[in-house]
Amino acid sequence: MPGSRASVFGEAEDFEAALSADGVAGLLVTGHGQFRARLTQVELDQLRLTAVEESQPRIAFVTVPAGTILVSFPIEDGPSPVWGGTEVQTGEMITFGRGQRMHARTLGPSRWGAIQAAAQQLTRYGRALTGAGFVVPPAARWRPPPATARQLRHLHRAAIRMAEGRAGALTDAQAAHGLEQQVLHALIECLSRGLTDNETSAACRHRGVLARFEDLLVAEPSLHMAEICAALGISGRMLRECCKKHLGTGPSGYRRLRQMQQVHRALRRKDPRAASVFEIATRYGIRDLGRFAASYRAVYGEFPSATLRRNSGDAAWARTMGRPRVKF
Repeated sequence: MPGSRASVFGEAEDFEAALSADGVAGLLVTGHGQFRARLTQVELDQLRLTAVEESQPRIAFVTVPAGTILVSFPIEDGPSPVWGGTEVQTGEMITFGRGQRMHARTLGPSRWGAIQAAAQQLTRYGRALTGAGFVVPPAARWRPPPATARQLRHLHRAAIRMAEGRAGALTDAQAAHGLEQQVLHALIECLSRGLTDNETSAACRHRGVLARFEDLLVAEPSLHMAEICAALGISGRMLRECCKKHLGTGPSGYRRLRQMQQVHRALRRKDPRAASVFEIATRYGIRDLGRFAASYRAVYGEFPSATLRRNSGDAAWARTMGRPRVKF
């Protein structure tokens, strides 16, 4: 049954989990201060409409789910993520096909929208409406005619506002079907007339390099950068250039931030009686614990051991009260 939800998040980990069905496999906050995000989604038979507001810059690693096409665009002239190294301007859209992997980073507070469409149905409807030549490339940027783009954004905004006003099941199936048909028609109109840039083969290779880089950081967190470059079959200079364009930072800086976040999350989850800072840090490839502790304190305002001890206090409080402690 079609449905909707609107949620506010105060933790990046919870926000990442909420977006896991949309292909988000990792979300790294790169700014300081309290992370806040608002996520609103409308689930229809063949479309999922999403609107996101975020308070902090971050980098997400995304794999477009099988059988779907991802479309993203800025909301109300707000800044949008840089998808696969491509910045999307007001009036533009970016699309990625099923199985495509990329990093999407924000440069600060952002507002953006997305549509996930069933690939086969979108192609079938597109060819029925525009002709057999309707094809959505694996990765492309679009600038549709202004009136057509406005119509799509208007329909998207109307659906999101409906969801924010009354989250839950969309009980009027006829209205939901009508909304879906209007969005599909507007989307097909945008994708049939507004192609600006097909992704180049070089840009596609660079996305692939960074996806494999992400895989290596998961599978072999202790590898040296020289070993990572050898495994990727590229030079250190090439890896730095790819990271700077797609991640906004160098490979070493990205890995350090990523390790720090992983350790922070693990320290908050672990029972202090069953784990140590050294054990957790080593698991994520940390070699110099003293240097890491200083960097950790600069980001989180406390040493790793303090995070672990605080977790002990929270756990004891929860056991005493008989219910989990919720922090905002």
